Amino acid sequence: MERLYFDEQIARNKLKSWILIFVIIAFFLFLGYVISIIYNPGAFYLIMSISIIISLAYILVSYYNSDKIALASAKAKPASPTEHRMLFHVVENMSIASGLPMPKVYVMESEQINAFASGRNPQNAVICVTTGALKKLNKSELEGVVGHEMGHIANFDIRFMTLTAVLVGMISIVAEIFLRSMWFSNSRDRDGRGQIVLIILGVLFAILAPIAAQLVSLAISRKREFTADATSVKFTRYAPGLKSALEKIKNESISDSDKRRYAKAMAPLFISNPFSREKISGLFATHPPVEERIKKLEAM
Repeated sequence: MERLYFDEQIARNKLKSWILIFVIIAFFLFLGYVISIIYNPGAFYLIMSISIIISLAYILVSYYNSDKIALASAKAKPASPTEHRMLFHVVENMSIASGLPMPKVYVMESEQINAFASGRNPQNAVICVTTGALKKLNKSELEGVVGHEMGHIANFDIRFMTLTAVLVGMISIVAEIFLRSMWFSNSRDRDGRGQIVLIILGVLFAILAPIAAQLVSLAISRKREFTADATSVKFTRYAPGLKSALEKIKNESISDSDKRRYAKAMAPLFISNPFSREKISGLFATHPPVEERIKKLEAM
């Protein structure tokens, strides 16, 4: 594999993420356009306004409480400066290297190697690491993992994924309102307009658009993981640390108790999928394959 440079990887993955965001926006606008043709511009503006208000209200509550929700879901507890001295030292080092405020540090009980970051901005960020990671990783590996999570904070990934969630939510709400409205609209009026074919296409798009938007959202999540990996190398200046940590993650198994520990919605937050260590790839994966991440790190 040709030599990769972390700055180029960061810029490239950020660009791809924004391109995918515009794809979701295109879905939203096209769905609105179809609705405006089938009904009228007034109905279009009404449905769009309702979807935006509902989606923003729901997401903003989650956004401003994202750290509390994530920590409560993982049953995380504040780390102890004495008991978890190496963790605090590593987080301080990464904070200095990144130029970011030191996030609050938490620990969650779990034998698997994992970690996540949350918070709406660097001033309100938290990093949570499993007890398994503290037991199984050496200092350079832990620096790689913490550097990855600091990368999410530095790149404002929580804010970015919140924007994605808002857009996907709006598409889902618009599609739901449109499909439900079809049951109450006058079929004779539709026949008179000669819009049967257009209506069928509109219904199909309303069904498929939320699914497609969600797939694009997952693709964005995978790109942000690559970006965080490259940012970790930027902060640590030592790609083998994160590479070694990912190799340990790839080779470990997950107990049933660990699988029941987390909410499914939290999966994209973690450095690796907390529900499976099997090779998960494809359109429905929240993370890129660990093997692919390792190859990129080897080339840096």
